[in-house]
Amino acid sequence: MSRKKTKTVNKNLLANAHIEEEMQDNQLTPLRKLKIKLNKKFTEKQTLLNKIALDNDTKLIFIDGPAGTAKTWLSVYCGLQLFQEQKIEEMIYVRSAVESSDQKLGFLPGAQDDKMAPYLEPFKDKLEELLNPIDIKYLQEEERIYGIPVGFLRGASWENKFILVDEAQNLSEKEMITIMTRIGENCKVFICGDAMQSDIGNRSGFNNILNLFEDEASKNHGIHTFKFTEEDIVRSQLVKFIITKLKSLSK
Repeated sequence: MSRKKTKTVNKNLLANAHIEEEMQDNQLTPLRKLKIKLNKKFTEKQTLLNKIALDNDTKLIFIDGPAGTAKTWLSVYCGLQLFQEQKIEEMIYVRSAVESSDQKLGFLPGAQDDKMAPYLEPFKDKLEELLNPIDIKYLQEEERIYGIPVGFLRGASWENKFILVDEAQNLSEKEMITIMTRIGENCKVFICGDAMQSDIGNRSGFNNILNLFEDEASKNHGIHTFKFTEEDIVRSQLVKFIITKLKSLSK
């Protein structure tokens, strides 16, 4: 099968890309089997999320929860599972370039790829935890995994892709809407956020959009919401204690 692509993609693993893609037919380009390293045992709550997320009827899922609940790790794992099942062609990591209250890319030196690199580290870390270097290099060379800043999404149209939107508490309502309206056929979109860590305060659109779609009609259209609490923190007991204490500040 042939595919036409016009991409601006740096050859580095997590290079920023601005993509226009036209699929020639409905078949997916074959991908070799990956060796996924699963060194953690899922909790009951994580197992439930995995089941909902990988259901064929689920198109978009909001994942809300504090730091340490493995939101990003679980999302990347699900994306790799979709690769294994030949259900997607590409995995895209989307994040806003927010440092404190600054949403522009101008505060870091270097070209645009250099400026985005620090924000893509969580994605890179999870890939390295779940895959061996050979498989990562393979996905890199095939241009199957990459990161895009949210500001580059206008005009994009996604088909046959897995989209991971991370740190969504740093997105405005307009940015959230831009992301959600890029979704085409055969896509799976994860939007992960933690309102407790928002760097843009009341300009964040994460909670409002999540609450809007937290109903039965949304579920019937393949849109789900999933919430972790401090009880679901798996990073460490110390982080669980810290988050629990900090939560009292907002009461």
